[in-house]
Amino acid sequence: MRWPSFVGLGLLLGCGLVGWAQPAPVDGISETALIENQKRLKWLRSEIARHDDLYFKKATPEISDAAYDALKRELNALEKASAKDSATSSESVSTGDDRSGNFATHRHGEPMLGLDKAYAEAELRAFLNRVSRSVGSDDSVFVVEPKFDGIAISITYEQGRLVRAATRGNGREGDDVTENALTIRNMPRRLSYNGASDTKSKPPARVELRGEVYIDYAEFARINSEREEAGLALFANPRNLAAGTLKQKDPADVAARGLKVVFYGYGLWAPGDGDAAPSSQQALNAWLRERDLPRVDRYDLEKGASAVLAAVDRWREELKKLPFPTDGVVVKLDSRAQWLRLGNSAEAPRGAIAYKFPPERVSTRVVGITLQVGRSGVITPVAELEPVELAGSKISRATLHNAADLSRRDVRVGDYVFVEKAGEIIPSISGVDLDRRTSEVKAFVFPSECPSCASELQTSKSGATVYCPSKRCPAQIQRKIEHFVAPAAVGIKGLGPVAIATLVRENKISNVADLYRLTAKDLVDAGVRSEAVAKRLLTEIERSKESDLARFILGLGIPQVGRANAEKLADRFGSLKAMSKATDEQLVDFSPVTRDALLAFLAEDENQRMFSAFESVGVNPQQPPMAAVKGPLTGKTVVLTGTLRGMTRAEATRRLTIAGARVVDSVNSRTDLLVAGDDAGSKLAEANAGGIQVIDENRLMKLLEN
Repeated sequence: MRWPSFVGLGLLLGCGLVGWAQPAPVDGISETALIENQKRLKWLRSEIARHDDLYFKKATPEISDAAYDALKRELNALEKASAKDSATSSESVSTGDDRSGNFATHRHGEPMLGLDKAYAEAELRAFLNRVSRSVGSDDSVFVVEPKFDGIAISITYEQGRLVRAATRGNGREGDDVTENALTIRNMPRRLSYNGASDTKSKPPARVELRGEVYIDYAEFARINSEREEAGLALFANPRNLAAGTLKQKDPADVAARGLKVVFYGYGLWAPGDGDAAPSSQQALNAWLRERDLPRVDRYDLEKGASAVLAAVDRWREELKKLPFPTDGVVVKLDSRAQWLRLGNSAEAPRGAIAYKFPPERVSTRVVGITLQVGRSGVITPVAELEPVELAGSKISRATLHNAADLSRRDVRVGDYVFVEKAGEIIPSISGVDLDRRTSEVKAFVFPSECPSCASELQTSKSGATVYCPSKRCPAQIQRKIEHFVAPAAVGIKGLGPVAIATLVRENKISNVADLYRLTAKDLVDAGVRSEAVAKRLLTEIERSKESDLARFILGLGIPQVGRANAEKLADRFGSLKAMSKATDEQLVDFSPVTRDALLAFLAEDENQRMFSAFESVGVNPQQPPMAAVKGPLTGKTVVLTGTLRGMTRAEATRRLTIAGARVVDSVNSRTDLLVAGDDAGSKLAEANAGGIQVIDENRLMKLLEN
């Protein structure tokens, strides 16, 4: 339902809402208008609460930050107007709450507030003027820095050691995510003092460093690439991925994704006999640099409103060059004394503001909605657009994600829509221009039958996705074959989508094993140019029998099995035949989700018939067992402890295994070698007590290189 805005009416006439139970005319405002205001207030509170839950707890926001902030500002304005004449106080707007209920909570030493937002130069100028009046100076120095787009975090160090990591939560207490945060690659477990100018300085007794956990663009692309290989839905943007990853229940799943942290502020600072709290943002940045902590490397120092506005304008283009996601800039007072003098509102400090640049957005028309059947059967609606230029590229399609998303957005063929690039990467429809919708534009009706095989579609338990349950669906078979022959998998050159579609349609292939039964005539009939080309293609198909086992496993399109898990399965089983008989006990070190997906795949009769068919046509790629690999660590039992700087724990385990080692978790009499990273704990003590050889990461790298 679309609501008209009554904010302007209420503010211009200075009206308030008198008594919610029985509204009456006030200052000439009709009873009808007051009732509508009451309805609007109720709807705004409910809608903001819903979006808070989606953004903070589920990391699946439905609207842009600008649209969300517009809702909050409208609610604030209506509540202020109503409070003028109401005996009851206006309900406050919360800062949101990211506590999930899956973690213990931790109370912050000092409240962890958000930031007020500005979307126009006039709003930013008003903030600067307000600050100047409050501190009594037009020459205050401001810091202008990029605003990282991730999830806010508070890291507590006591006597220099990391003891707690907590999300913002409701501002007073947040989720204790310490175990997950310790897997972040650049998260210091101790405050380093090697680079300090005063080598005798001590860490503060207790300090809460405030910052952001994020995923850079390169890692975002890598993860989405692996998900595409595993047949999983892609993440919409880096912010959602970072937030969702930090709240994973298994720290191993968190470690597998390249989260990073950056620090840009602090809460509680209890110096004890250690470092005093920095007196300015400049001093904080210097302290972070000397202590070798992740920090904002680039920022501007500006004096006066005009200089600040010019710096903000420069950042408009500079943000596009950064390798990590941002959603604007932060303008904050440099002086801590001035910052404290201004104090805080209920939601944010008065000495800082986030300026959000409007995303590059274009309007275009939806000329069609097509339904794509994925290799898992999931139906993905895609908006076909009149081609339009956006951020340097031509956009003609945008995913609508799933049936639930299409229904919620109510995108229709013939609509004019606004298109943005989510996280500067993926084209996304941000809204429908309802003012341009005509009566001829009808709501899209999702079909009840599969567009490929006419099977009755089913809905997932969550209600979000619609899928085709038929294992004989031609579209699913085609997608599976296309995935199998792709360069990242087995890599059969020359077998394109058109030929594959024809072979599926003519019942020449129903699974990937059938590729190895094709004849030259089959390929010519499918549209291959000549018999000579068909024979070359058959040679390519025959060659693929010798592909690496990991690439072969990846090509099977097993749910939850991307490149990393495919390599792990190849190392574990050594052959397709052995993997086809995998048991739960043999998969104990895979995540529960991956383990369940693989076992379900192997339990299907059709897939077991496929494995048998591979064997009958002479396809049985194998990988020598690791024990047979003659590497520098062949036969050695190795334990890893502490934090490695040059690679993740998973990468170190993989490389050690390739080198012939057996990597285990605990130290015992059979341990040959312990690799000690930063902040190695009890395992190092056990190794030293037992006379076990201990090496550092540098020595490990030399062994692996040899």
